[in-house]
Amino acid sequence: MIRLSGTVDFEQIWAVINDGAEAYRGVIPADRWEEPYMSRKKLQREIAAGVVFWVFEEHGSITGVMGIQPVGDVTLIRHAYVRSASQKQGIGTQLLRHLRQLTTRPVLIGTWAAAIWAIRFYETHGFHQVGFAQKERLLRKYWTVPGRQIETSVVLADETWLRDQACELANGGA
Repeated sequence: MIRLSGTVDFEQIWAVINDGAEAYRGVIPADRWEEPYMSRKKLQREIAAGVVFWVFEEHGSITGVMGIQPVGDVTLIRHAYVRSASQKQGIGTQLLRHLRQLTTRPVLIGTWAAAIWAIRFYETHGFHQVGFAQKERLLRKYWTVPGRQIETSVVLADETWLRDQACELANGGA
């Protein structure tokens, strides 16, 4: 079942994020890995900044989480993780489909450039990597991440964002 998270879910969300993030250990640059991958304090800051988490719950246990955050004129998908033992069962797909139905705005997703499996997952669901210059501009505009993370990340955009950009360029925009 997919449902909006509540304050009582904080510890389970934190646990799912850190369990699911184990896939990045040894893959992303060593200087970007922290132990735990996401601290409780950082998760609290993300929620305070407007990331709203939806959870996939099975038998009373949260097995997947995905955040959504409206920022300016776009919606960001943030912190998408599935417990290691529950991966490759369609949980991420169900969460992504659900969150995309919650917005009519263009959707952007940032992930690690070395996380090829994550990039392929989003591409399978209709997202496309943006070019290097656009990636830098978007990460600086919509996310609050350090420069090193900008260097080692990619941004994927949905068809709505791509269409809006094409229209903007056709009308003489930048």
